[in-house]
Amino acid sequence: MFLEALGSALLGLALGWAASYRLPHRLPVRSLVLSTGAAGGLFGAFLTHTALGDGYFLVTLLGAAAVSAALISLLLRPAKRFHRRSATA
Repeated sequence: MFLEALGSALLGLALGWAASYRLPHRLPVRSLVLSTGAAGGLFGAFLTHTALGDGYFLVTLLGAAAVSAALISLLLRPAKRFHRRSATA
């Protein structure tokens, strides 16, 4: 169980680092992204381990990665591509 928690936290940190490296203009401060990734990984591992039980190490890490990625995606801001023009009468 300890290795599942450690692995899921490290996996969440890695996902947070990758997201903040790849999309720095669309995410808030890096420390928030990294802590959200780690917390999401731990929560995902807890959910998956509770649902499946012991003996599913890789599936638990997969669940941790899914929840971590979902939480990091909630931090994304929209891209500033579209500019509204005021309608002239």
